[in-house]
Amino acid sequence: MKIECIKEKIVSAIVTADKATGKNPTLPILSSIYLEASQNSLLIRATNLDVGIELIVPVKVVEKGNVVVQGAVLANLLINLKDEKVVLETVESGFAVTTKSTGAIIKTFPADDFPTIPKIEEGKKAIIESNAFLSGLEAVSYAAAVTSVKPELSSVYIHADGEELVFVATDSFRLGEKRVLAKKTRDFEGVLIPLKNISEITRFLGAGRQDIEVVFGAGQISFSKDGAYLVSRVIDGIFPDYKQIIPKEFKTEATLLKQDFVEALKLAHVFSDAFNQVTLRLVPGEKLFEIMTKNSNLGENHSTLDAVLKGEDLELSFNYKYLVDCFQSIESDSLSLAFQGPGKPMLIKGVSDKTFLAIVMPMNK
Repeated sequence: MKIECIKEKIVSAIVTADKATGKNPTLPILSSIYLEASQNSLLIRATNLDVGIELIVPVKVVEKGNVVVQGAVLANLLINLKDEKVVLETVESGFAVTTKSTGAIIKTFPADDFPTIPKIEEGKKAIIESNAFLSGLEAVSYAAAVTSVKPELSSVYIHADGEELVFVATDSFRLGEKRVLAKKTRDFEGVLIPLKNISEITRFLGAGRQDIEVVFGAGQISFSKDGAYLVSRVIDGIFPDYKQIIPKEFKTEATLLKQDFVEALKLAHVFSDAFNQVTLRLVPGEKLFEIMTKNSNLGENHSTLDAVLKGEDLELSFNYKYLVDCFQSIESDSLSLAFQGPGKPMLIKGVSDKTFLAIVMPMNK
């Protein structure tokens, strides 16, 4: 195998592939990447057995062939090369990387030992813009459980609703739901993507408006765009019937500026306790919206905010982190907070953003 290429055209693909490699002591080849040169292109393949990725980079192929090398070594070498033109070739002693001023040889592994990347031959499909799918994942993944005790909660659930794909995640203390338009969703069924694979998928999707094909079948989900391909295992489980816990009727409601709320919460957090507890007190008759924290070792704080209030008086405590985590997913400048009453969850929406909602459970005092 021998190819000639411009460094910038290959280095980002090598780095992306390397991030999908595994750290499995019983299968050291998983920390490597597979390279195959043919028809003026270089196929780059990597997998950790949960996620597999294939990328294609145009190059000048002098000699066809394949090789397996340590992804991190090749990526770090390419990143630090000063010369733009690079020659990559297999030699008797390994894999040679050469420029006009630098030469290196990397240890290789047998290409036949590298795992294949599974293809989903038949499955349910959706067509959607890359940045739309990306926004769905990024909007709700914060709410997924970080432990794998209940795998269905340590995942992002995606299902179709009319012309929309709906992204949902919950750890049972909070929930996020994001809706995005898709070009095709008719036969796309619900799927649970493990949280641990989300970062690789978002990195693969990147920013852009190009269409991607999403296919779900045989316990896997795949993404295809511009000749690139990623496949991820999915969770074999049932996501909770979350729609039944979304509040429909409310006893107290508030509308206020998101930035005001965020700044007041950050100030309150200085004095919060070990459980990150902040207390909200709403008195509609007095037009009072107050945020309070108290810590016996540090002191206490309270702030009042301008807000439009209606309904009954209410005082509830929440985990500071659970509140601020969801705000990054709300595109509106103003927030709508709705409460069912003491001990009941709070519903958070953007006043002008109908695509996202968050639910946060209160804390016991």
